[in-house]
Amino acid sequence: MSLQQYGWNNSLNEELKKYTDKNLKPARVTMESKNLYKLYTDIGEVEAKVSGKFMYEAMSKADFPSVGDWVAISLREDEKNATIHSVLPRKSSFLRKVAGTIPDSQVIAANFDYVFIMTSLNNNFSLRRIERYLAIAWDSGGLPVIILSKADLCDNIDEKISSVESIAPGVPIHAVSSETGDGIETLFNYVVSGNTITVVGSSGVGKSTLLNKLSNENLMDTSSIREEDSKGRHTTTHRQMFLLPSGGLIIDTPGTRELGLWEIDSGITETFGDVESIALGCKFKDCKHEKEPGCKIREALANGMLDSKRLESYIKLKKELKYIEAKNQHASRVKDKKKMKNTKDYKCKTYEY
Repeated sequence: MSLQQYGWNNSLNEELKKYTDKNLKPARVTMESKNLYKLYTDIGEVEAKVSGKFMYEAMSKADFPSVGDWVAISLREDEKNATIHSVLPRKSSFLRKVAGTIPDSQVIAANFDYVFIMTSLNNNFSLRRIERYLAIAWDSGGLPVIILSKADLCDNIDEKISSVESIAPGVPIHAVSSETGDGIETLFNYVVSGNTITVVGSSGVGKSTLLNKLSNENLMDTSSIREEDSKGRHTTTHRQMFLLPSGGLIIDTPGTRELGLWEIDSGITETFGDVESIALGCKFKDCKHEKEPGCKIREALANGMLDSKRLESYIKLKKELKYIEAKNQHASRVKDKKKMKNTKDYKCKTYEY
């Protein structure tokens, strides 16, 4: 196995040259759990932690390595472990808001080419949830692909696909069944050598089962869903990357019950391009689409050109994003004040003799 099979290329090699004076080597993060990492290196798999300097200088959780990251390390070959000194620039990253009152973001996965957005075709099917994932996926730098799982449990697949197409124009959509194998073969067009895929979706949609199908192995534990509400149990407890027999790499992530937005204006614009295009025709630029004259949004609702639930989803996400931005600005001001308070003002005095 070589680093090239894990995606190492000339561009990354140029980035690593910045650390030649420190004699650091490249590695890719294959697993992360509670600040402990497994890396793939030119001598195989090793365990690692970040350096004390790295931890001290990190300004956010998003600065820390995540699965899929390329890192610069000092390697101790005899001990099969390493210290991570730096994260090389990411070409893509999937962010989520960290739970809690202090605004911060966390990287779920990095350096991927496609984002598999999985949702099941059972009672847990939700267009609004797909819109939410799409907004974040478009902003990540990867290309979204929608996977509709558990197709064997759905009697109106064409209708469901049509409804997804209405909110995700141009995005590839695949209905699959891990139980019967239907549709799985088409996914191998994505998991080819040189490609990295990250899989996101709520618990119970079949992420781990799909991974097992694509690898032809039982790489991940799976569990059944609760029949009464079609909700799943968490089976993935940490983020992990696998090299598949096809040569592609796939990142599995824990199910996220609440996927938080994080400064994704461009993702919302991409996901709700139809809504924003209609809004451009409003008479007033600051139109709230309520009672203002010349509102094209209300006109589109009235003539059936725009679905009211889709508009509600758009407004909800915009409000949430605005709230997060306000919290970020407040946190930044508090941080600046603390810096000012802790800074000692030393004045140089001149004495005459």
